[in-house]
Amino acid sequence: MAEKFPAIIVTKNDRLRVLLEAYLKEFDGYFESQEFSDSSELYNTLSSLSKSVLIVDFDDGALGEDFIKKVVADAPECVIVAVKENPEVDFIVKTVSLGVKEILSYPLLKDEFVQVMKNIYLRYVEPEQKPNKCKMITVFSNKGGIGKTSIACNLAFELAKITKENVALIDLNFQLGDITTFMNLSPNFDISYMLNNSNTLNKDFLLSTMEKYKNTSLYVLADPPYFKQAEGISKKQISNLIKALKETFSYIVVDTDANFDDKTITALDYSDLVFLVTIVNLPALRNCQRCLDLFEKLGYPDEKIQVLINRYMENDEISVDDVVKLLKKQIYWKIPNNYFALMASINKGVLLSELNSSSNVAQSYRDLAMHVSDSVFRNNLLKKFAADNMNKLDGFFGS
Repeated sequence: MAEKFPAIIVTKNDRLRVLLEAYLKEFDGYFESQEFSDSSELYNTLSSLSKSVLIVDFDDGALGEDFIKKVVADAPECVIVAVKENPEVDFIVKTVSLGVKEILSYPLLKDEFVQVMKNIYLRYVEPEQKPNKCKMITVFSNKGGIGKTSIACNLAFELAKITKENVALIDLNFQLGDITTFMNLSPNFDISYMLNNSNTLNKDFLLSTMEKYKNTSLYVLADPPYFKQAEGISKKQISNLIKALKETFSYIVVDTDANFDDKTITALDYSDLVFLVTIVNLPALRNCQRCLDLFEKLGYPDEKIQVLINRYMENDEISVDDVVKLLKKQIYWKIPNNYFALMASINKGVLLSELNSSSNVAQSYRDLAMHVSDSVFRNNLLKKFAADNMNKLDGFFGS
């Protein structure tokens, strides 16, 4: 099982806790979360997670009904499991009505507990692992100024050109978003408008309101033009938007800000691939290392997180081998440093391959888009390339 998510135990019974911790290790789908000092800290954690299991000892009264109701309302992806000594019918009816999904009798039977946890995993996690038509890629770094937005814009543009499929480019940097500047766009609608009209989020609505980039299949969803419009946007709204986008587009490319806030975590959770961007200097690499550690704690599969080096120079004092040793992870891609091409692109508000398609950095983005696109598109392109070149060879030998 590739993905893991936290199982949080709330009990004053030390014997029960030890037993639960031991049983959890029998099933690979979960990792045990830390203990919490009070219910407020627990609530804040649960409401920030996209998936979690809360195992509650109902015999010790540590959590009241009001708390359970609040978690059910504000953290719908949290599955609550009740543990109760000899649960009676009245308790079961009352607890289920609160939103508790599973009830286990204490003393616990190991096989029963493991089966319940397995069923939860299959019900709430594995369906999202099944391949669907959409591939979502998030470009992230917890350090600003290293080229995330440029990568997101150029990658999305190349994906649209190569695959001819509908591609969505989403600006989740609500404070300092730059996608519209990089692409010289003045959209009529932004992400706050979408979220305020969440009841109409369907294919027709999205394709008609998102800004189409020139004569391509790339659609842009801009950040709010005013800070105040971003206030109060919840992770549930972001989640609903992403679900609608996944039903509409073949690819989604997301540019985030540098903070691990609710909207960023939500995007990371839904992503099939996360490009963790760094440049080759010690401060950036240390930040990259911290991010890798955090992603591991969040339970993300290793293959989901890929390191991308931006502004790469072969003669850097720190070599790629040094970076691999430091991060303990292979480098997925290296985008070459080409300051003049990049600055000209940004200042003119056009993408790199539009400005100079033969530049090394434009070629790198084309190759990257080819690499991350679905194999069917790659195979079709290779077949077309082979056929075109075979016709040329036939013409040459036939002349």
